[in-house]
Amino acid sequence: MKALTWQGKRKIEFTEVPDPRIEEPGDIIIKVTSSAICGSDLHLYELLGPYMHAGDIVGHEPMGIVEEIGSSVSRVKVGDRVVIPFNISCGSCWMCDRGLQSQCEVTQVHSHNKGAAFFGYSELYGRVPGGQAEYLRVPHADYGAIVVGKELPDHRYLFLSDILPTAWQGVAYADVPQGGTLAVFGLGPVGQLAARIGTHLGQRVIGVDPVPERRAMAERHGIETMDFGKHIAKELLDATGRGPDAVLDAVGMEAHDSPGAQVLQQATGFLPDKIAKLAMEKVSVDRTAVLHAAVASVRRGGTISLSGVYSGAATPMPMLEMFDKQIQLRQGQCNVRHWTEELLPLAEDTTDPLGLDDLVTHTVPLDRGPELYETFQKKQDGCIKVVLQP
Repeated sequence: MKALTWQGKRKIEFTEVPDPRIEEPGDIIIKVTSSAICGSDLHLYELLGPYMHAGDIVGHEPMGIVEEIGSSVSRVKVGDRVVIPFNISCGSCWMCDRGLQSQCEVTQVHSHNKGAAFFGYSELYGRVPGGQAEYLRVPHADYGAIVVGKELPDHRYLFLSDILPTAWQGVAYADVPQGGTLAVFGLGPVGQLAARIGTHLGQRVIGVDPVPERRAMAERHGIETMDFGKHIAKELLDATGRGPDAVLDAVGMEAHDSPGAQVLQQATGFLPDKIAKLAMEKVSVDRTAVLHAAVASVRRGGTISLSGVYSGAATPMPMLEMFDKQIQLRQGQCNVRHWTEELLPLAEDTTDPLGLDDLVTHTVPLDRGPELYETFQKKQDGCIKVVLQP
């Protein structure tokens, strides 16, 4: 089959790879019909090369049609249309029973002391072949695969794989009081959905992003917006009185306006893999312009919810300010299956309350994937969300 594979820093290629096959009784094989590029994929493209291997199949936001099932699969059937969550969970361990599927004890990657395995996301999370491919093997499919209807287009369901539950969990963790204000930093795909979810739940939402096209998309959905600059905390204070009740950071470790950390991140990328891994695991830092702006902006006693990915082992935090302001901090990988039952009806609602028909900016064949990785990373051509079709 053909797939997108990682070949080096900023180097994704469309290549031929072996077809997947049933390896365990709980596996299924799907023919992929759509697979999105996620902002997290850009971390592999730019920063996490030391944990990647040439030829690794990338992608963790797929859906498609079931072609083959393992001997123990009973709920999912050949011909079903399914969405595949990015994290692989068993559904029956202690963690899954408590709605913490991203920490599944059956699929935890013990070799790196990490939580549940992911599709297409480096040796840190199990080096499981990803979904930007023509076919995909899905372990623990009777629990993980989300069976969906066949009438609506793929984009109404596809985001159940990652960004929609990630945004929903981020807003839930923000714990905005009734009628309160949520500031969303970063209006990429997760930020767009988080802002719409906040509005859907009756919150006042202010989206913050330096890219005009992203602000314009948010404004189409009734969301107030601001540019991101050095005075953003004061602007939010002026707009709200005390500051937002909660700030959702949908940016993460590659935030702009963090030049020192950016230099360190780039330098790590030029080290031999063994030394780079040691540096990343012991002394690495994230770009913290957004994180620190969130701390400065949120009201006293408020909450910061982190949906953007952070990975720095030695990232400096303004603990004095956080303690003095009595800030609550919630974070973590999304527990995708925990939210499915709440989100599936919203995805299928004919009124499209979360605006899923207005998120994808680029739909292209799979073979154009390498080109669109670059476009997405550089925020060119109004690129906000890319869907690949094998």
